[in-house]
Parts: sequence; structure tokens; C-alpha cells
Amino acid sequence: MAVRPGLLFLRLGASIALLLALSALVPSSDAYDPLDPGGNITIKWDVMQWNPDGYTAVVSLYNYQQYRHIQPPGWKLSWVWQKKEIIWKMFGGQTTEQGDCSKFKADIPHCCKRNPEVVDLLPGAPYSTQFANCCKGGVLNSWAQDSANAVASFQVVVGQAGTSNKTVKVPSSFTLRAPGPGYTCGPAKVVSPTKFISPDGRRSTQAHATWNVTCTYSQFVARRSPTCCVSLSSFYNDTIVNCPTCSCGCQNNNSKPGSCVEGNSPYLASVVNGESASSLAPDLVECTSHMCPIRVHWHVKVNYKDYWRVKITVTNFNYRMNYSQWNLVAQHPNFDNLTTIFSFNYKPLSPYGTINDTAMMWGIKYYNDMLVTAGPDGNVQSELLFRKEPGAFTFQKGWAFPRRVYFNGDNCVMPPPDAYPWLPNASPRLSASLTLTLITVGTAMALLLVHA
Repeated sequence: MAVRPGLLFLRLGASIALLLALSALVPSSDAYDPLDPGGNITIKWDVMQWNPDGYTAVVSLYNYQQYRHIQPPGWKLSWVWQKKEIIWKMFGGQTTEQGDCSKFKADIPHCCKRNPEVVDLLPGAPYSTQFANCCKGGVLNSWAQDSANAVASFQVVVGQAGTSNKTVKVPSSFTLRAPGPGYTCGPAKVVSPTKFISPDGRRSTQAHATWNVTCTYSQFVARRSPTCCVSLSSFYNDTIVNCPTCSCGCQNNNSKPGSCVEGNSPYLASVVNGESASSLAPDLVECTSHMCPIRVHWHVKVNYKDYWRVKITVTNFNYRMNYSQWNLVAQHPNFDNLTTIFSFNYKPLSPYGTINDTAMMWGIKYYNDMLVTAGPDGNVQSELLFRKEPGAFTFQKGWAFPRRVYFNGDNCVMPPPDAYPWLPNASPRLSASLTLTLITVGTAMALLLVHA
């Protein structure tokens, strides 16, 4: 039976619209971060000395991410040897397994595995095993927050390997876990040898060979669901806009018992004490409508003649996780006129040069740099004072609320714009609802035509 051209066109249009709608619902696995476009962890492998059966190298991890850090229990780095290399000795790190070294009679290697996995040494390791920038338990701070502690290094003595630039083989298949998935590493690339300047600045030496590996982070690869959400409120509207329902998952104690616990449960203490508060322990969050471990609340607090004030509260709903060296990133056009911030450290981020609309905030050392587990003390707060910019400042149409919010480098789920607290005389929800109705009716008509 022939199909009318008009009906064929409608079917094709409806199919395209359906594909576009579905693609918008699928999270992107792209590692590009618009607020930190150059962020990555670079692994630098410097061959410092040739030995009779191999070489000695210094391996360094540089966290060039502005606000994404690695917290306890720390990073794990692995690779695959191209020949039959072994590791004779290590300083500043250790492999998690020795492997089969039974063919060695006298000197026993540190590791004989073809795919060794290396971890950092713990603080307080014996001095004879240490190396520069080691022994932090795998913790790697972000570049903007603490660049001095954003580097980790270890020394490795490699045997049964090449002994010159012509015979040495570059390791492959680098994998970085922090401590779980999330990072994707590219192939090792030969680059110009690293140069080292003497303390007096009068002489430089260089590595015999240098290889670089670049690892980028994807929130979608790290977790299938978000880890934080944003709620909003204001002095000019009694409405408190909560985090969207099921932002980080939905309550499912029927099929997954123990996925959350009520805050007033009499069994709370026994359940929480069953696991330690670390990144390895499975999340146990308080039962909420959003089910997120972290909620960031943005409250427009006061309006002055020339200034306006915002209160930010970060609440931990995770009973099994302390967030050490936490940080918060928010994007708002008025950050270029931020005058005062209370009880948080602050640094402007300008990923696109002259545009200063992004702020990074973190706790003050020994005061609130640790966001402890859920409970009465599981929150940190600050207030921000902005100077009004004539011609730009307004409370209308949700302008006073942030465009993006990140916690520990993960993008938080924002409420839909039409749910923002509006000025009393504004009525955007009517037009938004009407638009939604028209879209729904149009979609239904298109589907009816397809199946006609």
C-alpha cells in the first residue's frame, strides 16, 4: 500500500523528535568540564639513570584539575609492561601484589607482575622507604586549593628492560583509580626530557627520557547517578525549593534494603557503626526525597541599598563518609562583585579569561575543612556579600540563584528554572505550565499520526 508523502513526512519528523528527546535524557560520558576545560591528571615518567639490566625512573602524578581532588584511601596507578620487565626496588610507593618471583634465587624483586598496581605509602613510613612528594596515603589535593600538595612521586628501579633510548619500551594501558573508576588515561607519549634546576639556579640537568600520560575525569564513568543536589530559598518568597525528587536515586528499601536509613531510627547507631567512614565504605544516606549524599542550599538572605547577601549551607546526608578537604564551586554573574565571604576560603576561577563568574570555596584549616558524617554537625555554612551592579542586578526571573554548583568536582542537580522562588508579583509558572501543556499535546498528536 502506498504511503502518502505528507504522512511519511510526519512520521519522519516524529521519529527525529523522539530521537532528539531520548538523546537529551542520556548523560554524556564526555570528560570535558566547561568550568575547568584544561583539567587533567598528568603522569610523568622520567628515566633518570641507566642500569646494567634496566633503568631507574621517577614517576610523578600532577593533579592539574582546579577543584577535583583525590581523597582517602587515595589513588592507585597501574600499567602493563611491554617486555618482561620487573621492579627491583621502589621508594615512595609500593605495589599491591608481588606476583610470581619464584625463578629468582638470591635477590628477590619487589614485583614480578606484568601489570603492577602501585599505591602511595602512608604518612609515617620509614625514612629509608620515602621519596620526595610521597607518603600522603594517596591523597592528592586540587591545583587551585593546594598546589603544593597536588603532586605525588615515587621512584622505581626497573630490571629486564632496555638500557638505552633505542631499546627501552614505553609501558602501556595506564589505569588510574581514585580510588574507584572515573579516570580514563590516554597512551604514553614521548616528550622532551624533563629539566631539573639546581637549588642555586645556576645549573640544569635533564632526564634521559620522559613519557607523559594524560588522564581525564568523567562523572558519568565514575558513577551512574549524581552525588549532590541544590535547594533554593529567598527572603522575598516563603517557598523553599527542595532538591528535585530522586536527584541521586529513589528510596528502594523493598528491593534494596539498607540503601537508606531514617534520621530518627532507633537502630541508626548500630547500622552506622557497622562500617568505617571512608571512601571504600558503601554509601548509607538518610532517607530523603532526593537521596543525595550532599545537599547545597542557596538562600538569598538580605537586600541592602547597594549590596545583597547570600547564605550557603552544605549538608552531609551520608552516615559513612567524612569529606576531607572538600570544596564547592558556584557560577553566578555577580561573583565579579563579591566583596566579602565569611568562614570559607575563596578563589575566583576564570576559565575563559576576562569572565569572572565562577568561585571556588573551601573550608578553613582546622576549623571547617572537614565535612563530617550526617548528623547535627554534618554541615558547613558561609555567607557571601555582593555589591550590586547597576543595570544587571535584579531579583526577577531567578537571577539571584546560581547557574551551576559543583561539590568536590561533581556537578550537582539543580531545580528546574520554573520552580525557582519568584518575586510575589511574578507569575512565570502559568506561562511555563502553558508551554508544557502545548508541548505535551503536540507530541501526542504526532504519535497519533505515526500510528494512524
